[in-house]
Amino acid sequence: MEIRAATVLPARREPIELATGDGLTLVGELALPLDRPPVATLVTLHPLPTHGGFMDSHVYKKAANRLPALADLAVLRFNTRGTSSERGTSEGTFDGGEGERFDVAAALEYAEYHDLPKVWVVGWSFGTELTLKWAHDPLVEGAILLSPPLHRATDQDLDAWARFGRPLVVLVPEFDDYLRPDEARARFERVPQAEVIGVDGAKHLWVGEPYVRIVLNEIVKQVNPDAWPLPTDV
Repeated sequence: MEIRAATVLPARREPIELATGDGLTLVGELALPLDRPPVATLVTLHPLPTHGGFMDSHVYKKAANRLPALADLAVLRFNTRGTSSERGTSEGTFDGGEGERFDVAAALEYAEYHDLPKVWVVGWSFGTELTLKWAHDPLVEGAILLSPPLHRATDQDLDAWARFGRPLVVLVPEFDDYLRPDEARARFERVPQAEVIGVDGAKHLWVGEPYVRIVLNEIVKQVNPDAWPLPTDV
């Protein structure tokens, strides 16, 4: 069977709730391999909720639909404060990336409490800002950024990640609306351990199955290289 955009492979999918340090309850889902423990974990941070981003943004939905089965990964998705999806609405209101520090911490605390292994943070657009600003946690093995705008995240945040020392893989679309590959390489020079990968033909939202496959393959290559490259049929 060819893996298509709507393919959903077997996994254990559990609704979860995250408790933030400032007293909110966030809704999410944890997808796990069906009959074996995960070898690594993706904590995903979604695009800007005021522009349609949420836990079901398509790259993350497809990661949860495929990667537990294809790459033995746990995929944790959740709605940041004030964000709604089919799973429900997280308490609180959008705070421009500041109050969301508690949301990031709550997701990482959940992963730690539930003994989820080898945690990597995957941020997309607004989620890359949250990653660079708030994911400096000893639990985090590294981070993967998709379409970073570098609006809210400043050079000081890049310097902080450089000091943090964890790997940083940056996927930048050729036709991104905010930051394109050459500019991204210049900005991320501040982070010696950053690898910037330009993706020919891609746009900010990674629309189209070929681009989704590129993103998921790069994630797996970093997080569980034994499962790379991903198959195109099952």
